[in-house]
Amino acid sequence: MDVEWMHGLYTVLAFVTFVVIAFWAWSARNRPGFDEAARLPLLDDEGAARSAVAAGEGKI
Repeated sequence: MDVEWMHGLYTVLAFVTFVVIAFWAWSARNRPGFDEAARLPLLDDEGAARSAVAAGEGKI
C-alpha cells in the first residue's frame, strides 16, 4: 500500500461523507426543523425565543 493509494482512498471517503451530509441536509423530513431554527434569530427578544423553544417550535 503506497501513499498515492491512501490519498485516493481519503479523497473518496471525504467525497462520500460530503454527499451523505448533503442528502441529509436537503431531505424533506429535516425541513420543518431547519425552518424553525431559521426563524429563531428573527424573534423579538430572548423571552420570545425561550417560549418558542418551550412550546416545541424551536426544536432542531
